[in-house]
Amino acid sequence: MTQIGQVTTETRDHIFCIGLDRAAKRNAFDSHMILSLSQALTHYERDPELRCAVIFAHGEHFSAGLDLLELQDKISTGIFQFSAEQINPWGTSGLQRSKPVVVAVQGTCYTAGIELMLNADVAIASDDCNFSQMEVLRGIMPFGGATVRFVQAAGWQKAMPYLLTGKNFDAQTAWSLNLVSEVVAKGQQLQRALQIAAEISHAAPLAVRALLHSAQQALAQGPDAAYAALDQSILPLFQSQDAQEGVMAMLEKRAPLFQGR
Repeated sequence: MTQIGQVTTETRDHIFCIGLDRAAKRNAFDSHMILSLSQALTHYERDPELRCAVIFAHGEHFSAGLDLLELQDKISTGIFQFSAEQINPWGTSGLQRSKPVVVAVQGTCYTAGIELMLNADVAIASDDCNFSQMEVLRGIMPFGGATVRFVQAAGWQKAMPYLLTGKNFDAQTAWSLNLVSEVVAKGQQLQRALQIAAEISHAAPLAVRALLHSAQQALAQGPDAAYAALDQSILPLFQSQDAQEGVMAMLEKRAPLFQGR
């Protein structure tokens, strides 16, 4: 396991594990953790051997959200502005992530922690989770994607009671609002996230990236744009070595071994 600032990283086969490591502050995001997380995700994006990332948290809590005392004087200097070469952990600017991310959350998961989870492709929540998108109770508004993704996931009428009041909700409510993929027993969230990441990493990497791109395009530009781009996505896949391997594995009744080519 490697320490990058306030984030740990570990590679397990094709899976890249990223751990939030500021447990004494309930993993609240300060400027140092934000930079470390961006660096870890940018490394993941650029490494062709890594096929799925898992973001988790050390300690009892996923994240208490933003460390406003540390960040208040730095927000105007661009701490949340990411270049075209950097992955923004919240996906609201910077380099567009093209590979899947699974998130495992437990305990407290507030504000930017929820938004980090909403920017993932799969979210596993421990049944002890306590969520709150409480920015309006701090005199600000969510700016890590919740105004879009929370509403997309839950729908306007179900999302607004939580966004407009900042009130708390539990893991089962998060599941009913479509904010998380699964709810598991306390302490099982990381194991389940790693299991799903392993399943994803066994799929064809080129196909996974193309699928994500199409789904992201549909959300950002609308269904017609995604439909119009399908041919340019699918034709290279049919011509790939992975597609040939998929057919051979089916004929030979064995598990495929994809190389990402």
